[in-house]
Amino acid sequence: MNPVPQPRFAPRFDPPLGDSSDEPARYTAPRLPGVRPSLRDLGELVRAPAALSVVGDSLAGLAAARAGTPTALRRRHALLPVASACLYLGGMALNDYADRDLDAVERPERPIPSGRVTPRGALAVGTALTAAGVAAAGLAGGRRALAVAVPLAACVWTYDLVAKDHPTGPFVMAACRGLDVLLGATPGHLRSALPAAAGLAAHTLGVTVLSRGEVHGTTTQVAGGVAVGTLAGAAAAAATAPAAGSATTGRRTAVRWTTVAAAGAYAAACLPAQVRAAVTPTAGNARTATRSGIQAMVPLQATWAARSGGLGTTALLAGVAAVGYGLRFLGRARGKAGVSIT
Repeated sequence: MNPVPQPRFAPRFDPPLGDSSDEPARYTAPRLPGVRPSLRDLGELVRAPAALSVVGDSLAGLAAARAGTPTALRRRHALLPVASACLYLGGMALNDYADRDLDAVERPERPIPSGRVTPRGALAVGTALTAAGVAAAGLAGGRRALAVAVPLAACVWTYDLVAKDHPTGPFVMAACRGLDVLLGATPGHLRSALPAAAGLAAHTLGVTVLSRGEVHGTTTQVAGGVAVGTLAGAAAAAATAPAAGSATTGRRTAVRWTTVAAAGAYAAACLPAQVRAAVTPTAGNARTATRSGIQAMVPLQATWAARSGGLGTTALLAGVAAVGYGLRFLGRARGKAGVSIT
């Protein structure tokens, strides 16, 4: 008998189902001959609604790049958020492929352990979406975009298949977010997008480190450090005004106050849960703080877009945040657990 899978220290938004002490053998998903997964099954496999949290990376990167060097938008640039979404969704499929034995213990209702999607099918979905993401990036920005998309895809695969349980895991996850922001910036000036990429990467690093306490609890030092990082990130984005070139005084004022408002929304979305986890570092509080940190991604993206003067992008991301809130509200009303990103 193979060893019992041990709990991973990774974001899981609802408590494990069942007791892992039941000594299950290494899991093999039931075979359902002639049955193909439905679109709903595939959507659950790739966490389709969670893609809302990633398209803003490339939008924030594009806004920052255009602020540094005015760049004419072309139709093909619309493929950059598509590339981000494909790479993210492919990573979700790879995540379930890598976790299939553990999920048989903790999440038997998920697509692979329930038999609705085969491991080979999940791997094929992850591979196809990764290829689609890289191809979309190439069509949008040519070699310049491919130079970012290929390392981003490599980071996604490395995290899911190798680094998730390794001490380097949070840094690999942070690199994914930072590169995703830079992918959006490839039509313009990459250097102008570095602060936004660093801000999203730092937030991701904190959330991922905090998520490792979701099974056995976190510590006051870890949760407190993440909370301090949230305050620092919000302040860094809001305290300095972007270079607005020849913008009017009225627009400069609008940009400044929109940035401050978005930074406040970001802090309000995740800081309270992080403080609670620091005061009472239980597993439940760590899970809640992790969930809040992931949901705060969109307000943070909007903050950096606003700082770059992209008020239209900021408004779009505000709409994305509203849609995400509505989906979560409907999920709670139907008694569904939150979507786990890993």
